[in-house]
Amino acid sequence: MTATASVSTSTQRHLGWALAATVASGVLIHFGLGFEPVAVLAWLAPLPVLLLAPRTDAGVASAAAFLAYLGGSAGSWNYFLNSQAVPVPGALAILLGSPVLFAATVALFRRLVRVGRPVLATVATPALWTGVLYGFSLASPFGVMGTFMTSQGDHPDVLRLASVVGGWGVEYLVLLAPVALAAVLAPSVRTSARVGVSVVTAAAVGGALAFGVTPAAASAGHVRVTVVARSEPAWAPDPDSVSGQRILRSYVDALTELPPDVRIAVLPEAAFGTDRAHLARLTGPLADVARAKNLHIVTGAIVKDPSHNSYNTALDVPPAGPTVEYRKWRNGGSTVTSGHDLAHLEGQPIGLAVCLDVNGPSPTRDYARAGTGLLLIPASDKDADGWQHSRTALLRGVEHGVSVAWSAARGNSILSDPRGHVLAQARTGPAPMAVAVADVPLGTGDTLYSRFGDWFAWLCCLAAVAGLAFTRGRTARR
Repeated sequence: MTATASVSTSTQRHLGWALAATVASGVLIHFGLGFEPVAVLAWLAPLPVLLLAPRTDAGVASAAAFLAYLGGSAGSWNYFLNSQAVPVPGALAILLGSPVLFAATVALFRRLVRVGRPVLATVATPALWTGVLYGFSLASPFGVMGTFMTSQGDHPDVLRLASVVGGWGVEYLVLLAPVALAAVLAPSVRTSARVGVSVVTAAAVGGALAFGVTPAAASAGHVRVTVVARSEPAWAPDPDSVSGQRILRSYVDALTELPPDVRIAVLPEAAFGTDRAHLARLTGPLADVARAKNLHIVTGAIVKDPSHNSYNTALDVPPAGPTVEYRKWRNGGSTVTSGHDLAHLEGQPIGLAVCLDVNGPSPTRDYARAGTGLLLIPASDKDADGWQHSRTALLRGVEHGVSVAWSAARGNSILSDPRGHVLAQARTGPAPMAVAVADVPLGTGDTLYSRFGDWFAWLCCLAAVAGLAFTRGRTARR
């Protein structure tokens, strides 16, 4: 009777610790990986379930990790399930796939520690998460955002690492720290392994942060840029309609009032919609302002061709000369026809892109290899993901050494430099027009990541395979 009571008490205590770890990681994931995350919490989010994993059985560890990530991401359920850009099957794949991957990652850590391979556990665990996420980014038309790398969007000293290893290196680094700490604190780990893991991890994190504060390379010049977005949302209004004329007039008035030294103004994605035959009714009034103020005006527009193909475009209306048109490459689940060409302001190393284009490496990588120093990006977000998506664009800029002008309807408009510093930003809502102005340096577009691509992500894939291979062959320690 006493033995039975003791077992019951032990089981209750064990499940209590499992519940506490699940709740703790879930709360940290919610605040550390949410739409406006607290960056330091992302470094801690996996730690409670990782500490639990070697001390419990595989089923409990995996369930705790799954529930922690599922519950922690609850704030995004409504966003994904009601998204116009992501269909329901894609939303479910994201909402359920991420917790499954997190559970698999924790299970791998547990197994490697239990078979006496804490060093390999430290290396392979973040590699599994990063490698699978990289594979998903290649297969998904929506790309990836809102993960550990994006959580560091306001910390350029951390993001600077992306110029060498891409955002995947940042993803790996943020996970490496809690995994290493959990390995050091795991039971039955030899002292030599604890010391080795601690030294290597401290060197990796410290080296990355030290690299982040190294002096910036000289820029190729500066240009004064503004991002301008109406706080009242409207998708592709026809400039011939009554509401479209009112919206066009509001932008013309805002552009007319800009300081005289501003050389480029960027409006949001799909600020207007028209067919090609009537395009001049949009570009004409903007061209009048462009000539009067010696200003390039870049606006997003949905343009329909006579063949009934619709293109989500960025149009550069210059002070003189013809309008330059860029067609959005990445349209997610939309029926809009995708483009495949780069477009630059005439005679300048300044390129055009549109919104979802930043969710993958291209076209930003293509622009960087063409010597582009600044990307002008009309965008349209939901209010909830405004910060997160703007920092995804900023991260692409850091990876490829280019500055970013991101003008977002219903979100955060930002101007950032090639190192990831936000030079100016404005959020739609508080005022009729969200306007931000800054002197933006032109980057070189020349980084190690631009040259060599996703070599680190592939290295993570290899490390993950090695970790999985070594889960066999030894008897797990009790």
